[in-house]
Amino acid sequence: MALITERQKCAHILRRFGLGASESELDFYLKNGLDNAIDLLLNYDQTPEGFALDVDSMANKNGNVNVQAVSVWWAARMLVTNRPLQEKMTLFWHDHFATSGAKVLGGPVMHGQNEILRANCTGNFRTLLHEVSKDPAMLFWLDNEYNVKGHPNENFAREVMELFTLGIGNYSEKDIQESARAFTGWSIARGNGRPLAQDAKGLKRGQAIFAFRPFQHDDGEKAYLGKNGNFNGDDIIDALCDRPRTSWYLTKKIWEWFVYLDPEDALVTRFADKFHASNLNIKLLLRTIMKSPEFYSEKAERGVYKCPVDFVVTTLRQLGIGQMVAQQIAASSGDGPKRIPAAQLVRVKLKDMGMELLFPPDVSGWESGPAWVTTATMVERIEWGQILFGNGGRYNLRYPVAGLLRDDMTPQGVVNKLVSVFDAPLPASKIQKLVENARKVSGGTVTQQNAAETAALVAKLIFASPEFQFA
Repeated sequence: MALITERQKCAHILRRFGLGASESELDFYLKNGLDNAIDLLLNYDQTPEGFALDVDSMANKNGNVNVQAVSVWWAARMLVTNRPLQEKMTLFWHDHFATSGAKVLGGPVMHGQNEILRANCTGNFRTLLHEVSKDPAMLFWLDNEYNVKGHPNENFAREVMELFTLGIGNYSEKDIQESARAFTGWSIARGNGRPLAQDAKGLKRGQAIFAFRPFQHDDGEKAYLGKNGNFNGDDIIDALCDRPRTSWYLTKKIWEWFVYLDPEDALVTRFADKFHASNLNIKLLLRTIMKSPEFYSEKAERGVYKCPVDFVVTTLRQLGIGQMVAQQIAASSGDGPKRIPAAQLVRVKLKDMGMELLFPPDVSGWESGPAWVTTATMVERIEWGQILFGNGGRYNLRYPVAGLLRDDMTPQGVVNKLVSVFDAPLPASKIQKLVENARKVSGGTVTQQNAAETAALVAKLIFASPEFQFA
């Protein structure tokens, strides 16, 4: 059935565009009604983020920040942030502009791209594409530093059309060849401990910046998308952003991430036309979606498979782990990831569930939707309940579950609390089964001694349910 109450609608918004709908977040966002909740979520720049961990503090004993350390840093940010939309959109664009630390080995370079995505995630797509196209991680990932006059490398030129803007089938091989010529000379200057090039002075070891090499640039006339001119890379990007097909392609992808799969062409066109007319204003598109009746329809309700971030980060935030991590960060004095065990846990379990941050499988990003739920990943999702409350081996959070359950230490109370905390849409028959299992494992009485074991079993059964796999 369609979502009706403001609380139902706000929870739906936070599941899709935030990092889950915890009880406290629902109360916060809804204090002045649904429209205000949408404004608070979208205008996050007016909200203090509450995250003050410098990525340099993640350096190892040799002073290097590797890519895995950056992913721990990002996991901590997701747990702590008071700007959930910003991190969710950063994740979306990370998948869209999928760049992997498997090839881009420098942590500072991958961190630089992550910050570009974060800074522009709800701004103007034209600006975002210009920034990403000159990002050192992207230039290295798609080999454009080897794209030089007389020997053009077509890798970036192809992917910027196929994956980032137009979609396959909406350009020709000639367009790829000509735009590759336009991107010649777009390269990288590195800080590597050796004498630096003039344009790289001031960079630390491992850092890099965009560098234009005019002597490597092909400044001849090109024919691109039906027009002729002495085009450079910026001209190509602007031409792509000007095409209605780009707004359509992006709108469909955003809709499938946040609303439901396989939207009707007419629906996509309606939203894409507004997006195009706004000169690709991402925030406007998101607001239009959030206020549309289709977003609250029966088809949209619990209609998107949870990605691992929706599963791992959300459940931790719902338990208040974010506040604990913020306290750990404040007390760590830059001692590194060993002082942020919850963030390290997130990095590892996201990987186990098929979504290692900063390591997408290829340039097309992760295969999402039903691909998130496999035999192997379901085992990980079910065992997550044991890690949260029980004996998870090396990954034991030692969560103070008795405090969470203190208002009603009965089998029914445990079930009611966890179903509410985890925003679990279970039917009455399954809730009753949870109560029966909680009664069995606790012997009928929940105590300080068996509360964790009881909560772990209930959580595992919730996480195993088909209903809980959908946001």
